[in-house]
Amino acid sequence: MIILRLQQIRDAQRFFEILNNPNFHYFGSQPESVEAEIAWLEGNEKRFSEHKEWNYTILKGDDIIGGIGVKINQHRSYIGEIGYFIDEAYWGQGIATEAVRLLEEICMQELRMTRFELLMLPENIGSEKVAIKSGYRKEGLLQKALLHKDGSKRDCFLYAKTL
Repeated sequence: MIILRLQQIRDAQRFFEILNNPNFHYFGSQPESVEAEIAWLEGNEKRFSEHKEWNYTILKGDDIIGGIGVKINQHRSYIGEIGYFIDEAYWGQGIATEAVRLLEEICMQELRMTRFELLMLPENIGSEKVAIKSGYRKEGLLQKALLHKDGSKRDCFLYAKTL
């Protein structure tokens, strides 16, 4: 069982470790230092208060095992784009699927969202499995829509779910 809590500055070291795993080929963010991760986390309060993003830490017991968040569409606030990352030690255990479900519940209750979107690189089979298990449907391929950590713009699948 996992729980979600709002991200905190003290999560920076653990997030830095998880995000800098060389096996993270598909995730778009890779902080250059713990200080850079702290700076990003410090911006969460502003993004939250401006109703732009809500970001959570994924906990299993007392252990930080990942992060998940929703970017709120600024023109259609009932739409949210979900993104997540999970420590490699927990891949394939249904953690991301459970975290997506928990975040959807928060977004429906607190933000009254009715549409959720997941963007992923076509080669990211793990995220595609999470989308399908979570009840999302593939809506198409978006060309040059995802900024990759190497600076290139990459094609991505758009999966969506409406409630």
